[in-house]
Amino acid sequence: MAVAELRRLHEGAGDPNVERMPADDEVYGALLYAEKNAGALRTLTMAEQRAAALERVRLWEYVRERADIHQARAVADARSTGAEWLHLAPALAVRAASAAYNKARRLHAALLTDDTPEAPPVRRTPEAVQEAERRIAHRNAAEQREQEAARRRNHLLMPLAQRLLEHREGLAPDEDAEYWLDEMAEVLPSCVTPTQMVSLERYLDAALRALSRLEQRTASPVVTTEDARTALAAARHWQTH
Repeated sequence: MAVAELRRLHEGAGDPNVERMPADDEVYGALLYAEKNAGALRTLTMAEQRAAALERVRLWEYVRERADIHQARAVADARSTGAEWLHLAPALAVRAASAAYNKARRLHAALLTDDTPEAPPVRRTPEAVQEAERRIAHRNAAEQREQEAARRRNHLLMPLAQRLLEHREGLAPDEDAEYWLDEMAEVLPSCVTPTQMVSLERYLDAALRALSRLEQRTASPVVTTEDARTALAAARHWQTH
């Protein structure tokens, strides 16, 4: 951690007060100490003194960014308890409700994590924040649609696997397909967790692919009953959609 590096430099310089330097997780206090005792590093090389100063710059940037995040959360909490923008103006060191709103919007940029591919950094203007929020909302909506599609797919997975296994006697699998059907039968009774669902999906997919390869190799259907044919067709439809 950067504070530990600052401590090491002060110890290396023989700083007589280094024991008073706050702990590594007390970043703000450690920075105040390093600023006050910067002169103790004069016994170090210029490169080491420069490294210490750059660490302080980096840590102050970290503190500033974290302060914006926490202040934005405090503003949100204040608003949720009924505080008007006029009430927030003095606390945000501005004079008007509109100025408080605009500053809060700029602070909100610190809360945004816009990792949309090729998205520019979120500038601290209300317009830039709105654009970033629009992109994030669009991305979140797409993710929700994907998750909902996955839930619907998983909702069908167990009945399809169960149906295929129920009509297993109407299949004529080879050793490879038999193995994956056995794996399905093993996991299906206790298939409740997401990991187990993923395993069941993988086993069903592998069994269907093995059955398809067998049909291609033998040029013959792998089903011997109508129920098995219907179960296999339903599973293959699920596999491709």
